[in-house]
Parts: sequence; structure tokens; C-alpha cells
Amino acid sequence: MQVGDPRSTGTTLSALGLVGILIVGIAVLPRVFSRHRAAAVGRQAPEFSLAVVANGAALPGSDSKSLRLSDFRGRAVLLDFWATWCGPCRAEAPIIEQVSRRWRDQGVVVVGVNMDTADQGDPRAFALENGLSYPIVHDLTGSAARAYEVDSLPTLVVVSSEGRIIAIRSGITDGAELERLVRQAL
Repeated sequence: MQVGDPRSTGTTLSALGLVGILIVGIAVLPRVFSRHRAAAVGRQAPEFSLAVVANGAALPGSDSKSLRLSDFRGRAVLLDFWATWCGPCRAEAPIIEQVSRRWRDQGVVVVGVNMDTADQGDPRAFALENGLSYPIVHDLTGSAARAYEVDSLPTLVVVSSEGRIIAIRSGITDGAELERLVRQAL
């Protein structure tokens, strides 16, 4: 085909239409997901029971082999969904650790919910190498992630002392925002 050929106009219009659909999709999808997540805020936090892979001794009243959300009734809980292969998760880990240490004595519980498959990484080794002191559980089947509608990593879910989801954040959350959310959860 040559420039000016009537057949090239149809091809160009089809390509432009496809680009237009992609642009609209990219603009609309985040709004759909944020509405979906916004609907979860205020709801009762779903129960889960997951195997503890690191720092089980940090769980008062637990058998240190498994952790259930209901073990922490009456306490604010920060759930950090993450994976060892996730760069932003690795960058956020020291922020989560700092918040965990700062608020532990005020009754805030931080739980790392690892999403690695068996061949992707070792969450226990990661916790040891990075000095993480909060309990880490392994969501090997993704059941907790599905219950909390986690669609990207890292994702933080803040649960109030009444057991309600008060915030969901995807991507790296800075220390100041995290502190604000923890205060709100108490």
C-alpha cells in the first residue's frame, strides 16, 4: 500500500481506535479497582488462618505455628501483603518494621503476609536477613489475598481494634501515612 491508498486509511483508523480503547481502559481501570477497594473499607475483616514462617515467638497467645486474625481481637492490625521478589515490597519492609517496633507496646499488631510460591523465595530467610521482628505468615494458596481483594504487591490492609477494615493501600506507603493510619486504627 502507498500513502493515500484508501486501504491505508482504514488500517490507520483501526489502529487509532485500538489506541483510543487502550487509553480509555488505562484511565478507567484504576477507578474500577479503587471503587472495588473502597467498598471493602468499613467491612468486617475476613478471618484467615495461615502458617507462621518467621517470628512466631512474637505472637502472645498463639501456638506460634499458625496465626488467625481472630487471635488479635481488640487490637489494631496491619496486614502487609508482600513477596521476596517484589522490589517495592523490599523497599517498604524497613518502614513496616519501624512502625511495628514503634507501636507494638500500644497494642498494634503487624503481620507480614508473604505471597511467594515455593520456588520464588524464602520469607523466613528474608525476615532474618532484614531484621524483621514482626510475625510473617505464608499465604501459599492465596486464600487470604483473595479474601482481602489484593491485586498488587505490596498491599497494606489496616484493621481497626473493632475488626473493621479502615484502609487499603497499594504500592509503597511512606512512614507518615502509615503512622496516620495506625493512629486511626486504635
